[in-house]
Amino acid sequence: MSAALLAADGLRVAVPGRVLIDGLTFAIHPGDFLALLGGNGAGKSLLLRTLAGLRPASAGSVLLDGQPIGGLPRRTVATRLGFLPQDPDAPPQGTVRESVLLGRFAHQGFWDATAPADDARAAAALAATGLAGFALRELATLSGGEQRRAAIARLLVQAPSIYLLDEPTNHLDPAQQLAILDRLRVLTRAGAAVVASLHEPNLALRFANRACLLAGDGSAATLACDALDVTHLKRLYGIDYLETRVGKQRFMAPE
Repeated sequence: MSAALLAADGLRVAVPGRVLIDGLTFAIHPGDFLALLGGNGAGKSLLLRTLAGLRPASAGSVLLDGQPIGGLPRRTVATRLGFLPQDPDAPPQGTVRESVLLGRFAHQGFWDATAPADDARAAAALAATGLAGFALRELATLSGGEQRRAAIARLLVQAPSIYLLDEPTNHLDPAQQLAILDRLRVLTRAGAAVVASLHEPNLALRFANRACLLAGDGSAATLACDALDVTHLKRLYGIDYLETRVGKQRFMAPE
């Protein structure tokens, strides 16, 4: 097996007065699509920020290419790892093209101008996210779903090896959800890795090969999506599920 791109070793994620995740250990390899599943407040967003090196772990470690992520320069991290937060960290500003091209910042010198190849990457990313023709639009004029797709386009331009995405389907209609997740799966087939929090277990069954189940009480388990069943979902969400199949695809729905 190839070397791990990202690894958690005995990871603890906590907030004052509560441990959300304790003793989580896993490794992410090229080709992996790991879905984080769990109810509201289970720690999915905090886990992703911890894996991205944006907050310290309460215990344990996060390794990027075998090195502690906290000891690496942020520019070095950004060439290897891309992070999509659940909501924008700042108000939308500038044009869509300007926003998307920020994804190249980690790969450029401080004074480097945008190269024609970067413009080509931006155009390809906008096309891949259904935003062809939006380059000169002001980001603030876009709908929530369009802004979400622009943020994903910025990650595609960044071209990291590891994509950490907090609810990447936020604000997207069903067709766009499937298109974006299929695009991410294509990236894994090319050797990248994806870790994404998802609220819909059926999207995990369709696109991911592994799942990390976060119960919110400190316990966490990682398993192949083929092994995910209705008993796991009942523990995560507190309701009964039924399983059915359409062709080769499994679906699980609340009773």
